[in-house]
Amino acid sequence: MKRMFLVSLSVALVLSTALAMAQAEPPLQSGTSVPLVKASDDASAMNKDIQVLMKAWAHIKYEIRDKDEQEKQMGALMSKAATVAKMYHEHAEPYIWQAIITSTQAGISGGLGALGLAEEAKKLLEHAEAINPQALDGAIYTSLGALYYQVPGWPIGFGDDEKARTYLERARTMDPNAIDSNYFYGEFLIDQGEYAKAIMILEHALAAPDRPNRQTADAGRRAEIRQSIATAKKKLGA
Repeated sequence: MKRMFLVSLSVALVLSTALAMAQAEPPLQSGTSVPLVKASDDASAMNKDIQVLMKAWAHIKYEIRDKDEQEKQMGALMSKAATVAKMYHEHAEPYIWQAIITSTQAGISGGLGALGLAEEAKKLLEHAEAINPQALDGAIYTSLGALYYQVPGWPIGFGDDEKARTYLERARTMDPNAIDSNYFYGEFLIDQGEYAKAIMILEHALAAPDRPNRQTADAGRRAEIRQSIATAKKKLGA
């Protein structure tokens, strides 16, 4: 059974680099500058709300050690993320972070209930893709790829290694130096037994630049990367 219960998308997401700008609204006719100002204000408000979700996610995932408390707080954050996505339903970014938080909760809770959460996260990512596939520098594809290799395959779940590879490689094409796209691709390669390539990809992830306002997430992710490199080297007998 695949490592469904280790799912923790960063994005960290899942995650990717700093927040992409929200999609611009269609051009307005001359003399209608007030709605344009409102669009800018809405984008700024959305980004602030997503920053709150991101920071809370990193704190719960990497700094809370008690599993019961972690599950409780991540569940509450899921509700907040759903509210944010509803507020900014024309934008992809809130749905991406709702999916990241939902899939992380799947990893925390485990059991058969985790499969339902993973399915929900997948649908959220597919909805985000329909709005803006470029959002957050490929975070949609990083997160989908991670889900597809960590969830068990048929008849238990929707897991599919071929789809996982396609999505993860697409994410790296979109953002080749990002910590998350390289981390999850490296994890996938370990799962596939491609240890030498995994080490190369993970070392590239480790060298990724720090992300603005993501200190907790970056520190936690780098710890995971080092552990994965050690695992791959042990498998190789290095």
